[in-house]
Amino acid sequence: MTKPGYRQRETALMPSAGCDTLRYMATNWEQLAEQAMALPSESRARLADRLVESLDADELGAIDHLWVTEAIRRRDEVRSGKVEAIDGEEALRKVRDSLR
Repeated sequence: MTKPGYRQRETALMPSAGCDTLRYMATNWEQLAEQAMALPSESRARLADRLVESLDADELGAIDHLWVTEAIRRRDEVRSGKVEAIDGEEALRKVRDSLR
């Protein structure tokens, strides 16, 4: 259901009038995400690492802060060799197979 004064977008509600800047930002974000997803796995991982490190902990809520901490912990485990990363599609296949 769309709120009055808004129009439905694929992933977000955007005000229907006077929001050229928001539409521009959404389009740029979507284009950036598409470009990032086209990168090789290692490049995407490095980009994700930089993005996580760029988050200002003071601006995050308690839950967000915990997720950032968890992401950094997992990254460090992969870097140290404590765990081995597997391809996302392979991981999903294993989960689906285990549910059968």
